[in-house]
Amino acid sequence: MRIIILDDEPDIRYLTAIGLERFGGMTAREAASANEAIALARETRPDVILLDVFMPLEDGPAVLERLRQDPSTSDVPVIFMTANPAESDVGKLLGLGAVAVLEKPFDPVTLGDRIRVALRDA
Repeated sequence: MRIIILDDEPDIRYLTAIGLERFGGMTAREAASANEAIALARETRPDVILLDVFMPLEDGPAVLERLRQDPSTSDVPVIFMTANPAESDVGKLLGLGAVAVLEKPFDPVTLGDRIRVALRDA
């Protein structure tokens, strides 16, 4: 499974990618910006994009909207990640078209399984 991780925190991207690759048997690519993630998505056609909700330049919902407007990425499943579930309206995020919302921090050992379940249940 090919995954793109978009998060403004380099450590979060790195640890998420390592966990998904070592424990989830997945191939993870990291993106530090919306433009980078969208370019990667066009190039690699990932199975899912993990998308941080709160980022300084362009938040997760805005990135999801851009992905949905692009025919080459419009059908790529998106899972939001947030460290502030109380500040994130999970229902609204799901209503935007995300298949799930995961709370950070998450266990890198079980993250791959959580993603598979979210995609299966979508």
